[in-house]
Amino acid sequence: MTDKMIACCGLDCGACAAYLAWKNDDQALREKTAMEWKQAFSFDFTPAMINCSGCRVTGEPKIGNCSQCQMRACAMGKGHDTCADCADFNTCKTIQDFIKNCPPAGATLARIRA
Repeated sequence: MTDKMIACCGLDCGACAAYLAWKNDDQALREKTAMEWKQAFSFDFTPAMINCSGCRVTGEPKIGNCSQCQMRACAMGKGHDTCADCADFNTCKTIQDFIKNCPPAGATLARIRA
């Protein structure tokens, strides 16, 4: 079984600011992250949105983009820990496009597949 803090897409939830802010109840980190993500993603993040228990951890909260993630829904629907476990991994346009834009996630999935 894959570490629960590795998201379905290969991101490390344990290193995510939304997870760390939630886990440590760190309001300053929420405010800093909301401001950084607002600029980076052109979305009106608020500090209240910066809370997440991790992609594959049962229960709430889940950050908005992760709670609505197609890769997460697909992997969980198929009973996989991560996309690395899927027979369609190499031909799946969704995960392949994602890892092109996020090489660290791709590297994690490659380690899981090895």
